[in-house]
Amino acid sequence: MSLTMLGDLTRRLEQRRGACALIAIKERARCKTRLSDALAPEARVQLVRSMLAAVLAAAAGAQTVRQVIVVSPERDSVPADIPVLADSGESLNGALVQAHQVLLEFGCREVVILPADLPHITAADIDGLVRAGRSGGFGIAPDTAGVGTNALCLVSPHAFRFQFGADSQRLHLEEAARIGLGPQVIRLPGLEFDVDSPADLNRLDRQWLARRA
Repeated sequence: MSLTMLGDLTRRLEQRRGACALIAIKERARCKTRLSDALAPEARVQLVRSMLAAVLAAAAGAQTVRQVIVVSPERDSVPADIPVLADSGESLNGALVQAHQVLLEFGCREVVILPADLPHITAADIDGLVRAGRSGGFGIAPDTAGVGTNALCLVSPHAFRFQFGADSQRLHLEEAARIGLGPQVIRLPGLEFDVDSPADLNRLDRQWLARRA
């Protein structure tokens, strides 16, 4: 992110009230490699871009969100008016810790963490997550299996050690307890369903894919 964009971001955060949404995504060509047997490389990248666009649109429409920021090694199809915080690509959790710290330094105390692979997410889903986070300082949306984490909302001035990966729901709840936050678990269809496997891909509505082709 350039110094000019950094200055613009600072002014936006000072002028608006609400949560900052951090949307994390890897280099597009490295996303969703588990779908390689089901999709050709170009189709896989297009799917990734389409899901990211869906998440960006939902975040932009959420009443509780004041700023949308992408954490990624590249801008790619991200609109020019959305800031992109650099991610070296080495560690998602490390990149999120750094981005969260930047927002804390700007005075942002409400931060929503969203992955870029929630094709059915809505603005109302994000608003529900933020309101859950406000009630206890920490909102968490698990995946369909109830083991992973698909979204987080932090309402706190404290640094947070992100634990995305295996058994992340339990680890995130433990981290929230460590810094004194009261967790609220929220289950909404648009937050539960992500696309990680060919089985998930088969569950995607064909009309959804056609609209974004």
